[in-house]
Amino acid sequence: MMMNADQSTLVLIDLQEKLMPAISQGQEVVDRSHTLATIAGLLGVPVLATEQMPDKLGHNVEAIAELCQQVITKDHFDACPDGLINQLPEGRQEIVIAGCEAHVCMMQTALSLLEAGFKVWVVADATGSRHDLDRDVALDRLHQSGARIVTVEMLAFEWMRHAGHPRFRDVQALIK
Repeated sequence: MMMNADQSTLVLIDLQEKLMPAISQGQEVVDRSHTLATIAGLLGVPVLATEQMPDKLGHNVEAIAELCQQVITKDHFDACPDGLINQLPEGRQEIVIAGCEAHVCMMQTALSLLEAGFKVWVVADATGSRHDLDRDVALDRLHQSGARIVTVEMLAFEWMRHAGHPRFRDVQALIK
């Protein structure tokens, strides 16, 4: 099953300034998420983000926040009870998800989206936790639950489909 840019929405979970220094390879997660959101923007894929209790954990990293059309503030670990599903663009059933922490907020949100009938792709190289084992176990659990595990590069080329895509060179430059 291949992803379609015109059916996808990107959801970035809790890439918050105060949280990222505690995340294993946190800067790489932010960099990959930034590349992912930039590609989404180039290809017309809506980008939403969440923030877990921003009054305590701060807002999303500025470079990420600038690429998001909407930010959902949440108290639950799972973003769905705080309104994520109601904010998703109508008619788009493919949710691409990345962010932190993989084994808590990102995983619980992805599981709820699967339960609600969405097709979910988790971007492994744009996902992190404080401990690598937690991240790895979360990715395995999500895969077993029906989510598809992908990378930024896999996603980009699948969304474009061919080298003749009008944004191919722009996307290729971001990946290299």
